[in-house]
Amino acid sequence: MTDQIRDAILDGTVSAGERINEVRFSKTLEVSRTPVRAALQALAGEGLLDYAPNRGFTVREFPLSAIVDAYEIRASLEGVAARFAAERGLSAEERAIIEESLVAGDKLLARGEFAEGDLTIYRGINGDFHDTLLGAARNRMLAEMIRICHHVPMSSSRNIVAFEHRDVRRRHDDHHRIYDAIMAREPWRAEVLMREHVSGVKSSLVKSLIERGEQADIVHGSAAG
Repeated sequence: MTDQIRDAILDGTVSAGERINEVRFSKTLEVSRTPVRAALQALAGEGLLDYAPNRGFTVREFPLSAIVDAYEIRASLEGVAARFAAERGLSAEERAIIEESLVAGDKLLARGEFAEGDLTIYRGINGDFHDTLLGAARNRMLAEMIRICHHVPMSSSRNIVAFEHRDVRRRHDDHHRIYDAIMAREPWRAEVLMREHVSGVKSSLVKSLIERGEQADIVHGSAAG
């Protein structure tokens, strides 16, 4: 349950500064308010929520600079993860998951434009690719450090900023190149490609927020599609 509410925050379903509606979550998750309250307290402990008496829990507002910082660190860490995956090799199951994500993304993007809900679908495809490569790195400390970066809204690999179709196409093509480098057992090439990939997403995010007229210091909502 904590994971489900966390995902709703990180993917922008619940916006920065928004008050958490415990009743809505209890109905959506089909549980009582008690476990929802426990999950919210846990997320407050992670720094994703703020709590105030008589107001309850609200989604913490992060400065844009914090989101950029998280992307910069994530680019370096995921680059290392890609290098480790290339050095250590992928299991048959990992190859199958990644190849399935590549094929699914290709089919989705072949339509030429996004229909309603397509970005949500690609969000899962993107997350499967990154999560599987991180698992293939076989390094728990690295995984934990990346998980901390994901606690900053809009910096998770499960979030897709509302980019245009061509932006997502470019990022998905990155996935193909990264996978090719890993399968060719070229660790340093895999690392460089992954770093450039995540850095490119960061640049597109900043551009998108500026075009949306977001405040330079505080992100007052989500750019998620």
